[in-house]
Amino acid sequence: MPEDLNWAIGGEAGDGIDSTGKIFAQALSRAGRHVFTSKDFASRIRGGYTAYKVRTSVDRVESVVDRLDILIALTERTIHENEDELHEDSVIIYDGERSTMQDVEVPGDATALEVPLKRLAEDAGGAIMLNVVALGAACEVTGFPIENLDESLEKRFGDKGEAIVENNKEAARKGQHYVQEEYGEFDYDMETTDEDYVLLNGDEAIGMGAIAAGCRFYSGYPITPATDVMEYMTGRVDQFGGKVVQAEDELSAINMALGAARAGARAMTATSGPGIDLMTETFGLVATSETPLVICDVMRSGPSTGMPTKQEQGDLNMTLYGGHGEIPRFVVAPTTVSECFWKTVEAFNLAEKYQTPVFLVSDLAMAVTEQTFSPETFDMDEVEIDRGKVVDENEIDAWLDEKGRFQAHFAAADGVSPRAFPGTTDGAHMTTGLEHDELGRRTEDTDVRIEQVDKRQRKVETAREQEDFDYREFGDSDADTLVISWGSNEGALREGLTLLEEDGYDVRFLSVPYIFPRPDLSEEIEAAEDVIVVECNATGQFADVIEHDVLERVQRINKYNGVRFKADELATEIKQTLDTPPEATQ
Repeated sequence: MPEDLNWAIGGEAGDGIDSTGKIFAQALSRAGRHVFTSKDFASRIRGGYTAYKVRTSVDRVESVVDRLDILIALTERTIHENEDELHEDSVIIYDGERSTMQDVEVPGDATALEVPLKRLAEDAGGAIMLNVVALGAACEVTGFPIENLDESLEKRFGDKGEAIVENNKEAARKGQHYVQEEYGEFDYDMETTDEDYVLLNGDEAIGMGAIAAGCRFYSGYPITPATDVMEYMTGRVDQFGGKVVQAEDELSAINMALGAARAGARAMTATSGPGIDLMTETFGLVATSETPLVICDVMRSGPSTGMPTKQEQGDLNMTLYGGHGEIPRFVVAPTTVSECFWKTVEAFNLAEKYQTPVFLVSDLAMAVTEQTFSPETFDMDEVEIDRGKVVDENEIDAWLDEKGRFQAHFAAADGVSPRAFPGTTDGAHMTTGLEHDELGRRTEDTDVRIEQVDKRQRKVETAREQEDFDYREFGDSDADTLVISWGSNEGALREGLTLLEEDGYDVRFLSVPYIFPRPDLSEEIEAAEDVIVVECNATGQFADVIEHDVLERVQRINKYNGVRFKADELATEIKQTLDTPPEATQ
């Protein structure tokens, strides 16, 4: 039995694949096993191939791999889609009594288990439970205690009544007993522990981080794969006096968030590529009015509608350069699911300390990945909130001009003016998207124009001096090979380093969560013989940025087929890149 187990269920959209996978993932996490999930789903309500994969181990796992040990195939296509990942010890569970599955050909030496999923489900109370029958069969094959599955079934169906819960438990045992009686024992024996893990995906971590950071207004329009941020916050933020508003479109969403932020609330909106396009005009107003706002972009395949349910990191240039004119901004890109929480907190602090919009950039792979964490990972006592230069009635006198007017756009040396919330005595001021003076009055005075542009740009320079915009380092710090990446590729690369080390390759890996301002990598690149930038886009957008910074060419590993990187795949790609003469890659 391998140290980690790779399990999957696949079928048609609308067959309950996602809920079934999550039930099993929750059962594994409650049994003290680490979990890392991935999803493949079509952008439609019914029809089209969809799958939910779970990698699990008693040790931490941070990537998917090219190996599948247990496959629940609800359609023949499921087997074909996963054929390359099956091996001689793989087990395929399918319903051989279904007309569409009677002529299934099992590839290679994999073991096929024909389990009458539908018939057993009907015996337990209804055909709708056939997926749960399959879970019971999987428990028997893997040696996973079915009692741990019971807890997840209770959580999933508890609000439907005790009878439904009991029917599902019976359905699972019918699958278990059928395999036991017809096929006997298997070599798998899944270990459990006493650990208690939290199961969370990237969107949920962003929502949780926003609430912990003090966000009290969220407005958004449903769009894959950002919708789960809004769904997580709905109902939860209300408990802290906050509000979630589903707007009629992305234009309304960002303008509502801007209004809330201008009124003094910590505010956020989240969307994906097409929504970012629509929000760009207001993004300029956010910056010119010096309003702190967090804008979350959960990237997907583009351009246009692209592939809404597929992975890509193609929006980097948009977040760095989008908008007319020159707009100061911050671009923060979490590299792990847990970091989605902490970087969201940091994004709110950056927005308010420097009164500047912050792009919080995630991607589909991280958004839908559910991963296990110890509860201490999200220690709320460690959350620090910095609201920046907020002045109240007792402090505002220091910021009044000779006529007693509040200088809301005072050209401070650090670029950051004082901020008074609406209702503050003597704090009345104007806000406009036009160029303006220190009082907010529109102006075309050339000297004032230069003063205000320089003021806004100084915020970024001040942040460079005051903040720690650094990277995280893994692998061999003295290695001649340097790999750089950003976003959700970190987990696959970290596991890939282990595979490379086993094959005699020493690699230094830098994972960069700050895109702008970003760390200076000049010394690290100069010290390396080979520099490789890994990212999920076709043109190498982050590689371009690095080359611009260091004035030196770097090698690139790009993936843009809509599928995330896998650890073993990346290890192979890096070896091939290093073993290829430089002139052959030009």
